[in-house]
Amino acid sequence: MARTGFSLTRRRLVTALGAIGAGALMRKIPASGQDATPQIITKAMPTGGEKLAVIGMGTSRTFDVGNNEAQRAVRLDVLKTFFELGGQVVDSSPMYGSAEDVLGYCLKQLPAQPGLYAATKVWTEGREAGTAQMARSQTLWGLESFDLMQIHNLMDWQTHLETLKAQKAKGAIRHIGITTSHGRMHPEFEKVMAGAPLDFVQLTYNILDREAEARLLPLAAERGQAVMVNRPFRRGALFELVKGRKLPQWADDIGCASWAQFFLKYAVSHPNVTCAIPATRRVDHMRDNMGANVGVLPDAAMRERMAAHMADL
Repeated sequence: MARTGFSLTRRRLVTALGAIGAGALMRKIPASGQDATPQIITKAMPTGGEKLAVIGMGTSRTFDVGNNEAQRAVRLDVLKTFFELGGQVVDSSPMYGSAEDVLGYCLKQLPAQPGLYAATKVWTEGREAGTAQMARSQTLWGLESFDLMQIHNLMDWQTHLETLKAQKAKGAIRHIGITTSHGRMHPEFEKVMAGAPLDFVQLTYNILDREAEARLLPLAAERGQAVMVNRPFRRGALFELVKGRKLPQWADDIGCASWAQFFLKYAVSHPNVTCAIPATRRVDHMRDNMGANVGVLPDAAMRERMAAHMADL
């Protein structure tokens, strides 16, 4: 799968992936004289040890297609491909327009997915409004319960945290967490992380936006909190930075066949990161993203090399 020695653009690579099919990502390859299938890369949650595939799926700006039947059909293929290639974590929010409704539609068209780790958020003010919003999300997804309920961007977090703790205690949700996608919120986010009984935190982290390394990621490890990474592509801006540039030949050492896999493997290889949730509206991009879900992750030395390479561009 590795591509070296020529210019790799995301479009060129994913076109090739689409031609050879999903099976190429999971093909038999020789290892130690025997056939071996590349294994899905998983990480264990700090509390409980539950293992999750490191590449999940976000839905911000990609699943908000309303009742458009053609666009819903495309999103169904995207979600189907995600599950076929070993995906588990699907993240959404009431903030994302019709995304939860579209997700529910897609899930109903597919066979039951026992590996699904369903994550959404509460994004409103007030106890009653929050409870009603979470119930609506459950109806839209068509699920009996959520694996993870998060307080979106800390909105009215004191109120919602009490609700989430009560729901977790009675088994209505499995895990609770908080999210942010704004660096300006990090001081308050850190305070909540330090004092609240959280299972998960979601934050922005990528090869250029690394502010979380200073305090939030170490604190998550200290507190036993799993970490979900949003905006691993900097909302697509990372691809603009490498447009027309060759993937370094040494990227083959960690099984990266595209810049998307390069960026994703960097994000999820941080010792304190559990998974990343890139969002896409295209099947070919989903296949490309899921290529980062197999093989090996970069070690500390390789991570430094990857970051230095980006800094030099």
